Amino acid sequence: MRNFDLSPLYRSAIGFDRLVNLLESGQSQGNGGYPPYNVELVNENQYRIAIAVAGFAEHELDIIAHDNLLTVKGAHAQEPAERNYLYQGIAERNFERKFQLAEHIQIKGANLENGLLYIDLERVVPETLKPRRIEIN
Repeated sequence: MRNFDLSPLYRSAIGFDRLVNLLESGQSQGNGGYPPYNVELVNENQYRIAIAVAGFAEHELDIIAHDNLLTVKGAHAQEPAERNYLYQGIAERNFERKFQLAEHIQIKGANLENGLLYIDLERVVPETLKPRRIEIN
């Protein structure tokens, strides 16, 4: 019998941590892992995504949430001038990173701090879907 490591599924799916048999949605990350990011479970219903966006200003970043898909794009306003690098270890390319969100996950806010873009998320389950106790008469 094989053991499957499900941790790669948590890299781009937020809020599915309670589902054991989560399958990837088929969206490929064609950007080779750029930019690097973390997904943190703050508490039972709160998450935080941290994306390393060094070299990008706030006006060069777009965060779009639509139909349970969170898209983060970074695009430089203008192309950098040609430079003659002896070594280039800092990536300055544009990017697009997508995260599939579970139902009832809401984006609470985002801020840029020290080259890291933080996106705070929260699971908000409507009262109609929460379990309720029925009293016996």
